[in-house]
Amino acid sequence: MTARPDVTIISIHGKTPQIHDSAFIAPGCRIIGDVEIGADSSIWYNCVLRADVSRIVIGQRSNVQDGSVLHCDPPRLDIPGGDPDGSPLIIGDDVLIGHLAMVHGCTIHDRGFVGLGAIAMNKAIIGSDAMLAAGAMLTEGKVMEPRSLWGGRPARFMRALDDAAIMGMRAGVMHYAHNARDHRAAVDGAAQG
Repeated sequence: MTARPDVTIISIHGKTPQIHDSAFIAPGCRIIGDVEIGADSSIWYNCVLRADVSRIVIGQRSNVQDGSVLHCDPPRLDIPGGDPDGSPLIIGDDVLIGHLAMVHGCTIHDRGFVGLGAIAMNKAIIGSDAMLAAGAMLTEGKVMEPRSLWGGRPARFMRALDDAAIMGMRAGVMHYAHNARDHRAAVDGAAQG
């Protein structure tokens, strides 16, 4: 990605964000520290990705939609049993993260989905092709099995997802990949005009 004045990229603790050239980073984003963003992924307007105490990894073709906040937790050796790995945020390929989501120190496997305004907390796991419903709160350490829908606060299993729901999520990934190209052209055009 070429540096732009409308995106803040900050190195901290010797770590600099690594962003694939094909990724779209929208104006207003703040990307800090040990962040890796894969090919054809998109980070939409006014998102914050802060990896100052651990790392954030985002795979290919994933999207983080407008206003979302992504963070992680450091290793903890001061608690009983210790936590030497901390809680990095690991996001796979073809993941959809809806507007205003808060995703913190969890793992989202390939093709996982986080709905609008949802929260996923430390050490939670969202399985492949699983969906965390809009507004839901997946509490610390909870594990969503593949192809499951969870909702509520705290989130609980609601039902298995059928093939139509899975195909809908995959269509969403394709939509965002194409839409990101249009937005990149519009942003680049505005910067030149």
